[in-house]
Amino acid sequence: MQIIYEYNDVTASSRLEAIVNEKLDHLHKKFNFIHRADVFFKVQNRTDDRQQICDIRLSMPGPRVFASTHAETFESAIAETVRDLDNQLQKTKDKMGIR
Repeated sequence: MQIIYEYNDVTASSRLEAIVNEKLDHLHKKFNFIHRADVFFKVQNRTDDRQQICDIRLSMPGPRVFASTHAETFESAIAETVRDLDNQLQKTKDKMGIR
């Protein structure tokens, strides 16, 4: 699976990329039909402390799957985004299995 990173107003971080690689590798083993992931890290000024944003878009046969999370840290944003993707992918896999 190809993973592409984009940083908006954030310094590139090999530590964040390692965390994402590990979590997406787990997803790819579970859902082997994923062939590309686009990962976006952003910082947004907000009134609360949830300024760190992680967006992940997965490409696969059929429609793309996308999830986004605002959190206090990028690590927690990554974890929540991957959980959301896992739920969406499970639903997609169930639909594919029915057909």
